[in-house]
Amino acid sequence: MKWSSRIVVAVAALLVPAAANYTLPLVDAKSYEATVDESRLFAHAQQLLDWAYSTKDRNRNINTYGHNKTVDYLYNTLSSLGYYHVEKQPFRTGLTVGNSSLTVNGSPVIPADLFDYTGSGNVTAPMVVVDNLGCNLTDFPANITGNIALIQRGTCNLGLKCAYVGGLGGAGCVIWNDIEGSLANRTFVTPWRPEGPYPPSVGTTNEVGIALRDRILGGENLTAHLDVDANNYNITVNNVIATTLGGDQDNVYQMGGPGIDDDGSGIITLLELAIQLSNYTVNNAIRFSFWAAEEEGSVGSTYYTTSASNSTLSKIRLYNNFDMIASPNFVYAVMDGDGSAFNISGPPGSAAAEKMFVDYFADQGLETVPTILDGRSDYVGFSDVGIPVGGLFTGAEGIKTAEEQKQFGGEAGIAYDPNYHSAGDNVANCNATAWVVNSKAIAYSIAKYGTSWEGMPERGAAAQKSFLQHSFLAEKPVGKTWGHIGIGKKTPIWM
Repeated sequence: MKWSSRIVVAVAALLVPAAANYTLPLVDAKSYEATVDESRLFAHAQQLLDWAYSTKDRNRNINTYGHNKTVDYLYNTLSSLGYYHVEKQPFRTGLTVGNSSLTVNGSPVIPADLFDYTGSGNVTAPMVVVDNLGCNLTDFPANITGNIALIQRGTCNLGLKCAYVGGLGGAGCVIWNDIEGSLANRTFVTPWRPEGPYPPSVGTTNEVGIALRDRILGGENLTAHLDVDANNYNITVNNVIATTLGGDQDNVYQMGGPGIDDDGSGIITLLELAIQLSNYTVNNAIRFSFWAAEEEGSVGSTYYTTSASNSTLSKIRLYNNFDMIASPNFVYAVMDGDGSAFNISGPPGSAAAEKMFVDYFADQGLETVPTILDGRSDYVGFSDVGIPVGGLFTGAEGIKTAEEQKQFGGEAGIAYDPNYHSAGDNVANCNATAWVVNSKAIAYSIAKYGTSWEGMPERGAAAQKSFLQHSFLAEKPVGKTWGHIGIGKKTPIWM
């Protein structure tokens, strides 16, 4: 497909100013959905890609030129409309840079990916297998002291596993992925834990981990050499929050997605819909949220909910999350708000949010599949304080099944996004059909809840800050059940 010509045309018309001299119409689903324009979505995407490619590592990671340009782009574009109260919300987060390597019996192990907040060190020691998933002290063998632990990813945060290793006197920590793909760009979430200090730690793939485990369990003695040189920094980054000046400020429909240093398709859709919404009025306030540091453990969105007053939180009627909505080998997945598919439900009202999207897709003659509400994305801070949550997703490194191929087309047996967390994750990696369909579904939700809360249960007890422990200790959101469509620190645009 030739993107260049339509990108040039679309960039020239990206900003459609809100009419100022006549009464704007109340937003309605039909006309608002019709404002979704494929060329405009791709024009925004090209802009993000250009900024990514202007950096040395060709990405928009936090604290890079591409990241800061994205923040300014969102803030300036939305502010220029005169339709929103727009703010940059600063917060502190960690950034780790350095190098890591692993050899086993003299042979290099690739990949050996650096974790945010890992300890540093150059150690050589026997490698031992940790039972289960290393989320409890009882999982660790008696001979962990002085040795390098080999642990499978899953259930608890990566940092908790390695903190246990450090607390038990282990020399190092190697975690292997429980699904296909590497563990690049993962975080321990917190710079320290009471369970123990982080030893030198790296991540590797499912294939490599299983092979090492099987060799050890088969009786082979493996000696590992782990070299980690990590420098941990605290930096200040910004969320961007835009709330309509009009509409009932006591009944807010809030949406968000990672994208300032992470995803692209979700925030591009939200930006474009925010631009187009300025040509309408709303009965209920609409809030667009652009989260930073999702790759570091949903830090930006969690900061938002933990720093907000209970009064502010109680006015949010619903939060929907949109981070990956244009996977090349897509499915149309809706968050399982009622818990009927995975037995994990969201706060009261989440079931209604799920039904709204499922019904919308059905009305378009399209099927959907549920995706688990497991607390591993930016909605977790909202669900933790009792705010209903939902959202859409199109898949990442997870493998499309034969049944899904029948439902959605594409190719079974390969990833929803074969370019997930790789250099191939660029503008051409986005599926235009999925992107437009999902964007129209989001537009429908804005028109629906921007005019009425019909179908959404009455507000329950006011949301209160609880900041449940799993928010802090849950594994970072990159590795969702479905994966993460083209979103990674080392990729150029994260679509």
